[in-house]
Amino acid sequence: MRGRRGTAVATALLCAALATAGCGLGAGADVGSVELTVTRDYGAAPMLQRSVQARESDTVMRLLEGEAEIETRYGGGFVHAIEGVAEQSGGDGPYDWFFYVDGVESPIGAAEVELEGTERIWWDYRDWSATNHVPAVVGSWPAPFAEGVGGKRYSVVVECREGGAACDVAREALKREGVELASGFPKGAARVLVGPWRRLRSDATARLIEAGPAESGVFAEFQAGVRPLSPTGRQRTNADFELVALDEEGEAVAELGPDVGLVAATSRYGGPPVWVVTGGTPAAVRSAADALSPDSLRDHYAVAIEGGAVTPLPLEAR
Repeated sequence: MRGRRGTAVATALLCAALATAGCGLGAGADVGSVELTVTRDYGAAPMLQRSVQARESDTVMRLLEGEAEIETRYGGGFVHAIEGVAEQSGGDGPYDWFFYVDGVESPIGAAEVELEGTERIWWDYRDWSATNHVPAVVGSWPAPFAEGVGGKRYSVVVECREGGAACDVAREALKREGVELASGFPKGAARVLVGPWRRLRSDATARLIEAGPAESGVFAEFQAGVRPLSPTGRQRTNADFELVALDEEGEAVAELGPDVGLVAATSRYGGPPVWVVTGGTPAAVRSAADALSPDSLRDHYAVAIEGGAVTPLPLEAR
């Protein structure tokens, strides 16, 4: 009798300790479905994709532990390896695991991010020689617009800057996902900027793209186009900008031209995500707007697109 009571007390104390530590011994009721994605090389190589029922007090780390073999460091707060793929330095460059919640880079560790039950969690193993900070990605569409980020909802606005019909295409793409668009310029809104780059570059957040991936996390840039030689043999600067694709090391490797559109995301000073739907010409902007769909954006950091043909960015280093 006494032995059984002692065992019961010990078990109760153990369960209480586990619950306090967040070890989750069947803790809590289901709160909703979470989409878990694990990839390599900027989303190019899928490793795991599934929908998981989150439970009360679940965290991003606990969810991953339940679905994959992982190794952690620093008291369990840092992911060292997933399915045997481990961080490394030297050789071909530094590689590590990074994760996004609803398309936004988390400012805190995976063990601290509690789940609400609607999130899209994306872990990616990548070369971070060009930047270890990619503040936002497009590959979790319709996040962050449909459900916000980790349960925190944003007002969503489409800012049309000479985007023409592409602005209507972008609005309709968001509405199809159940996103209610705000009017005006609400403070703290998640913004979708639609228009040619010559207009979008006046926005302080969008202009981070011109500073390179270390500032924006976007592996693309624009250069002023050049018209063909005039009859007098002199070149004339074109008002249209041409899209240039960067590789994983941040090097310019492909001039894609003015008619190729870009869909990318970034943020400034940790603020709400800002998406750009842009290109050098009206045709490019329209191609970018047409790409606002899961089929075109899924598991990509950003995309270049022309006539429905999608090129994920960054490009593979040569």
